[in-house]
Amino acid sequence: MDVQRLRVLRELADRGSVTAVAAALSFTPSAISQQLKALAEEVGMPLTEPAGRGLRLTGAGQALVAEAEHVLAALARADAAVEALRTTPHGVVRMALFPSGARMMMAGLLRRIAGSGVDLQVRDVDMTPAEVPVLAADYDLVVTHRDENAAPLDSPRHRVVPLVREPLDVVLPPGHPLARRRRIALADLADEPWISVNVGWPVDDVLRSLTTLTGARPRVVQRINDFSVTEELVAAGVGVALLPRWSTDDRGGRRFTRRTLAGVRAARMVEVVMRESVAERPAVRAVVAALGAAVAEVTR
Repeated sequence: MDVQRLRVLRELADRGSVTAVAAALSFTPSAISQQLKALAEEVGMPLTEPAGRGLRLTGAGQALVAEAEHVLAALARADAAVEALRTTPHGVVRMALFPSGARMMMAGLLRRIAGSGVDLQVRDVDMTPAEVPVLAADYDLVVTHRDENAAPLDSPRHRVVPLVREPLDVVLPPGHPLARRRRIALADLADEPWISVNVGWPVDDVLRSLTTLTGARPRVVQRINDFSVTEELVAAGVGVALLPRWSTDDRGGRRFTRRTLAGVRAARMVEVVMRESVAERPAVRAVVAALGAAVAEVTR
């Protein structure tokens, strides 16, 4: 089978439309359709079928995509074996990183990568877990986060590397009456105005999970995805919030009060996701190792 055609089929599985695949691979939609048709003729059975105005994979197409990832991963390992003969990893590594994660680890990461021969190109992307597979089609590495009670990405075509479990703390405005306590139950905050993130984003998932566990329903008055804005709002007395422990700047407790939730565990899992076909590149391995070291420095 033609490797390029297998790559086209994989892209269709990840991107969902011929138009998106054509844009990603710099082909015309007609050329992509021809590649898919030719691959189906090679296999001897349909690999796609109409779905509304687009296409979806048949059972045979899904089976072939799973095997295609193994083929592309083997080719990547062959490339990596040649690249490993050089004294240092090199080349471009493209990475998507969620914004508060960038605040926690990006400076340490770039410091460790400097002078290594790796050209690390980072973009901050406000992502939900559902968007990670699509991002992994555009980037070599995707640094993402999820509610610790949510299942990790389960895909034979992707590798998931855990970085850290980051606890979520309650943050209170200066002088709040509950600030005298070392630990605070969610039920004690039921009547407080809450600042959360958009529905579907990991920290809101945690807050909704806590609601299910405790029966206390927070009253959300604002939904702000930028944690630095949330910090300003809490400091100004607008409300309380859940914020990640190592990605939040409380300025030594002078800006607002940070307390642990009592009776429940609340955290987000920070992970690196990549396609198996890029995971063995020495430059990619070097960046993943540097990510781990940068996180360890912040959390120790």
